Amino acid sequence: MTTTALDPNSLLEKHRERLDSAVKACSTRSYYSAFDESPSPRVYGEHAAAEGKAAFEAWQGQSFPLDTPGSQGHVATERSPYGFDLEVSYPHVTDVDPLIEAALAGMRPWRDARPEGRTGVCLEILDRLHARVFELANAVQHTSGQAFVMAFQAGGAHALDRALEAIAYSWTEMTRTPTTALWEKPARGEPLVMEKTFTVVPRGLALVIGCNTFPTWNSWPGLFASLVCGNPVVVKPHPGAVLPLAITVQVCQQVLEEAGFDPHLVTLAAEGPDDKLAATLAVRPEVRLIDYTGGNAFGDWLEEHARQAVVFTEKAGVNTVVIDSTSSFAGMCQNLAFSFALYTGQMCTAPQNVYLPAGGIDTDEGHKSVADVAAGLGAALDKLLGDDARAVELLGGVVNGGVLARLSEAASHGEVLVASRTVTHPAYPDATVRTPTIIGLTSEDSDVYEAECFGPVAYLIATASTDESTQLFRDTVRRHGAMTASVYSTSPAVIDDVRDAALDAGVALSENLLGGVFVNQSAAYSDFHGTGANPAANASYTDGAYVASRFRIIQSRRHV
Repeated sequence: MTTTALDPNSLLEKHRERLDSAVKACSTRSYYSAFDESPSPRVYGEHAAAEGKAAFEAWQGQSFPLDTPGSQGHVATERSPYGFDLEVSYPHVTDVDPLIEAALAGMRPWRDARPEGRTGVCLEILDRLHARVFELANAVQHTSGQAFVMAFQAGGAHALDRALEAIAYSWTEMTRTPTTALWEKPARGEPLVMEKTFTVVPRGLALVIGCNTFPTWNSWPGLFASLVCGNPVVVKPHPGAVLPLAITVQVCQQVLEEAGFDPHLVTLAAEGPDDKLAATLAVRPEVRLIDYTGGNAFGDWLEEHARQAVVFTEKAGVNTVVIDSTSSFAGMCQNLAFSFALYTGQMCTAPQNVYLPAGGIDTDEGHKSVADVAAGLGAALDKLLGDDARAVELLGGVVNGGVLARLSEAASHGEVLVASRTVTHPAYPDATVRTPTIIGLTSEDSDVYEAECFGPVAYLIATASTDESTQLFRDTVRRHGAMTASVYSTSPAVIDDVRDAALDAGVALSENLLGGVFVNQSAAYSDFHGTGANPAANASYTDGAYVASRFRIIQSRRHV
């Protein structure tokens, strides 16, 4: 790599306004975004989109240029949900000993850079990633299946904001304690006087285990929280979504080296589909921090077996909607239809269980039966997805065969109220695109609705009353977890009851969403993603608890 001298503390000053704005937004929970979410040429320039797409396409069929200790040969594992192999190959990690040794080699100088230096470097990395946001968006699109605009927003701009949020929280926690203090204790005669020094010390090696659906959005908060707190990071991507994190590691290494640090403070650990590299790394004694997003089975295994590490997990949950009544039946149906359809329901925040009384609900259009609600949702989905060219820009592509299998099986679990259909992508004829299905159940079908059905499947569940809906919501989330919850009601008493149930279950609640805000979207600096208070996740993006355990403060003291 070509290196130029970067002063870490000067980098902090360069990006200080952005850091201060993020810290302020976190404390006020007000709107803030450091990275524009619009891919418009008016924002990024006339040539940015074409240059980013060309940069992505240039990687195809090539070996990605990373030096990874412990690797032998290369591995290529990615296939776009839009119907083609990426054929990008990466250094194949076959020996974790050299990988870990290299990652730890530069830890002391990185620790000694103090919060100011590390924060400056991490902010510069974000700035460089932002400069490649169109390239990253294409990489996210063709590994996750997200439509391009969503990939640009969730995989690019919003992921950068979540990373900045993690850095801002880390900065606040690391600088909460002064670097030095003069301690005086009154005594007879001269007081006792000591000088004390407080140093932020990293925990050790961090492991970030990436997921297929949101390779940057779900990985960057943990990566940057660990790195800015002084910990070297091994990034282990999902075999189906390597390129976005390979680009991330490349940028990290470039900036680290230019700033005078060991570039292997951040390394990519690419694997074959059956290597089980994450399990091997997770139990190594050097690994002290683990960030994981994915299914329950491996998440539970990590929490049980990686006892030497602090483990942050986001796993499966059963996201719930309680419908009691609504002031806008059309608005409710449109909002829920969008939430079901966005990225083909392949979001950890997508609603699944919709409880409503079997006797129906009161609306501004009169009383609506369960069948009427299903018809309203079906009509809203038809309006949203009726045109294939428009539909694919919302649905994106199905990320893997497991989603298709669950979609196919869903029809056998209950009454098909809204059927799924195959959508033809006008630009990618081999893309796998499906619309959501809605399955009718009753409260007796707990064996079906108490498990997450990841993908474009929603259950409309008839209950005895709103009270039963609320109780089922509380009990199911307590046992099985949820990332989101929602309620529709014109009754303040019902809203209060569901709020209490959400507090009891430990899940964030959205109330009467009718407009341009949807239950499966969260805003950095203002909305917490996950709570850490139910089985779906043991941590939250982002709060003080998410970052504070990634370092310790070690003191020394002396008489003056």
